[in-house]
Amino acid sequence: MSSQASATTAPEKMWSGGHSPFNMRWGKMYMWIFLISDAFTFSSLIIAYGALRHRFADIWPDPDLVFTHFPFIHAHVPLMYVGLMTFILIMSSVTMVLAVDAGHRLKKAATLKWLGWTIVGGFLFLGSQAWEWYHFIKGSPEGAYVLADGRFARTDYLEPGILFFNDGTRVVGAEAEALKATAVKNIIGANLKENEYGNTPLFGDFFFFITGFHGFHVFSGVVLNIIVFIMVWRGVLERKKDYELVEKVGLYWHFVDLVWVFVFTFFYLV
Repeated sequence: MSSQASATTAPEKMWSGGHSPFNMRWGKMYMWIFLISDAFTFSSLIIAYGALRHRFADIWPDPDLVFTHFPFIHAHVPLMYVGLMTFILIMSSVTMVLAVDAGHRLKKAATLKWLGWTIVGGFLFLGSQAWEWYHFIKGSPEGAYVLADGRFARTDYLEPGILFFNDGTRVVGAEAEALKATAVKNIIGANLKENEYGNTPLFGDFFFFITGFHGFHVFSGVVLNIIVFIMVWRGVLERKKDYELVEKVGLYWHFVDLVWVFVFTFFYLV
């Protein structure tokens, strides 16, 4: 009888799940499942970007020539601004680690402090991304030209009177002005149909979608951090003697930071 009872109850204990499957709570496990599925989404976007960039390598814009702006600096400083954005997001990940550690030690004040700094970092990143989008959409004063022979020529506001071509050649002076006069189209800035940075709309499409999709994740993370901040401030987690909610939100925030490292590497650097 006892052997039969143990035989029938053992499967129930094995598959019932209980409070902590795989030695973690359901909430944390579901967060990991969501992050893994979201990682596949971002991976698909980055792989698609890489494939199309390789396919149109001869006309694809060079990030060093596109992302050159920096507030209050009238010069080309390639990738300095996006480097600052990356630094802000990485530092916010550090403050989140400190918030999680303070929560494990049931330190309410420290948890509030580091969560607050994480929220500030998130808002700074979103503001920086809005500034980058604005200048990407606005473009340069003269933009680029689609010439009568089909070639695509860029201009540079720091070097007026010069047309730059994808093969590295340039035309200056009267010849450049003559080509401008006979150009089929003058493109200024960027949208989903065309952009001044290269003779392909795909670059702008991927820029807006990938950075926008990631920015939405950052915004969602900031909202979640604010909710948890309010719960900590009101003493909800302190009364429960359980700050694991901070860790769950921290997992999401670290994921957002990690994804940005890949976006920064493959979209801006490579």
